[in-house]
Amino acid sequence: MVQLYIRDELASVSRPIKELKGFKRITLNPGDSQNVTFKLDPEALSMLDKDMKRLVEAGDFRIMVGASSKDIRLRKILTVK
Repeated sequence: MVQLYIRDELASVSRPIKELKGFKRITLNPGDSQNVTFKLDPEALSMLDKDMKRLVEAGDFRIMVGASSKDIRLRKILTVK
């Protein structure tokens, strides 16, 4: 299983530390590898503001990929302007 999480580094309202935004179940034999692709669209980065309106705030989002929320193997920052 490959899981994709995001974290809004500085949101105007409280958000979870890790939000699951995608997952794919794959099967690998020992020593095998496989590329997995996720699409992050504006909906995946959106949130409800204090007025309950959906929006995407500018700022940094931490992108995390791993086998589980406790087994994160890749981390990158995505900046929305």
